[in-house]
Amino acid sequence: MAEPQPSAVQEGAAEPHAPTGTADDRKAAAALSTLDTQEDNGVQKDVDGKALDKAVKRLSVKDTKADEKKNVKVEPADVNLLMQELELNKQQATDLLKIYDGDCVKAMTAYVKGKA
Repeated sequence: MAEPQPSAVQEGAAEPHAPTGTADDRKAAAALSTLDTQEDNGVQKDVDGKALDKAVKRLSVKDTKADEKKNVKVEPADVNLLMQELELNKQQATDLLKIYDGDCVKAMTAYVKGKA
């Protein structure tokens, strides 16, 4: 049998988050926390749309692999080889070579195996 909960604890209440630094952060956190809440009668509460928009825009989920461009010098002959053999355009061939540090064999092998 479950132990009785203290009167200060409400069922389904989440733990409060750590305090945020700025007023904008607190407003955004409040907008996000009320996003899924409903009143007792089942009607959804009003949400501050501007604060919610700001919070969503400030979320930064980035794919580090895609954003990280290596500064690698690639040989034009290698680019042409990948373009001909793998039927890639010039930009795709160049990007593939940069991922594999200009190594044409590694780039082709990875592309054929589906790792690139």
